[in-house]
Amino acid sequence: MAEETPWQQALRYANRADPYPFYAELRKTPVARQPDGTYVVSTYREIVALLHDPRVSSDVRKLPSRAPAAAEPGAEPITEAVIELEPNIITCDPPEHDRDRRMMTRHFFGPADAPHQISDLEPDIRRIVDGLLDGMRGKTRIDVVDEFAYPLPVTLICKVLGVPMEDEPRFHAWIEAALDALDFGPEAASEEMRSRLAGARRSVKELAQFMSGLLGQYAERPGPGMLSAMVHDGGPDGRMSEGVLASNAVLLLFAGHETTVNLIAHSVLTLLRHPEALEELRRRPDLIVPAVEELLRFESSVQFWHTRSAVEDIDIAGTTIPAGAPIFLVYGSANRDPQRFANPDQLDLQRPDNQHLGFSQGIHFCFGAPLARLEVQVAVGEFVRRVENPRLVADPPPYRHNQIFRGPRHVLVDIDGIRD
Repeated sequence: MAEETPWQQALRYANRADPYPFYAELRKTPVARQPDGTYVVSTYREIVALLHDPRVSSDVRKLPSRAPAAAEPGAEPITEAVIELEPNIITCDPPEHDRDRRMMTRHFFGPADAPHQISDLEPDIRRIVDGLLDGMRGKTRIDVVDEFAYPLPVTLICKVLGVPMEDEPRFHAWIEAALDALDFGPEAASEEMRSRLAGARRSVKELAQFMSGLLGQYAERPGPGMLSAMVHDGGPDGRMSEGVLASNAVLLLFAGHETTVNLIAHSVLTLLRHPEALEELRRRPDLIVPAVEELLRFESSVQFWHTRSAVEDIDIAGTTIPAGAPIFLVYGSANRDPQRFANPDQLDLQRPDNQHLGFSQGIHFCFGAPLARLEVQVAVGEFVRRVENPRLVADPPPYRHNQIFRGPRHVLVDIDGIRD
């Protein structure tokens, strides 16, 4: 059996808690061809260049059909098995991308005469955070993920979109099943992952049907939130087709909370691992804005992205990426690149010039970044202020299986109490 590449090692579940040594090895070859024909790009400068290169496509319809690395012959291709919806704004190119993104951002941020929809959510965010922390009174052990990091963003995205909160148990189960089956490493060919993949296909289909049904309800009777507004949008670009609207609705529901859950959980975990930084933030709560940017850099919620491909030959870092080849951009590695960040493995809450790739760059920059930043600033700031003597129970904690949206499944913390 051939020796595994650093990228294949980084993808193994056993290394989920700390992929960074493998990223460091990977960066020795900034653009590295993998056994399955994928080109993995791991350095900051090269990733930024490709994010702004029109020769790089995000359209999933242009990806070659391919099986997972090290899979047995005939293994079901991951991309085709999991991405079964019509392309959404992160899996298509201009001009389709530009038209749909304009509509979505208009309804996300609010109308031109009142573009304060996100900042106006701050009182709601503070109310939810206070309620979650108040609910921990009397406890000596908490799970930061289940009791804090998850409830806040899922409640907010349901409010923004107009998804009934009572449906959360259903869509949470579908999203978890889909994420747990998305595997790009050597373990993808295991019987366990094959079984998960079959369940993921059902979950994606059921989630899409759920969102289509909700959109249909709003088509008949308008309601609150972004989804209803998009259904009835008669703007200059015209309406989205039903399939594209459903695909983007699924994206908004998923992306609107999953990455923020991981960011809040990782932020608390990182601060508890660095008590000097925790104490600095407690003494100087005004540092919360640069602190969140550093936490975004230090533990990227999106470790890499997998739906890009070259539409022409691209010469970069001494390597030619041939037309048609899949390209993986490893944000988690770029954010620890010593050629871009001084002492990148050191947590520095006052790091200058912190232009991390936590929300990507270019035309696919995450337009939900302002909401995510606001949620994390409030949540982490209040956790630091109100939780008395928090201590990790296990380090590293157990991690979720997913490699792209890497995050802890649980973060158990012993506490002495909750301050007012």
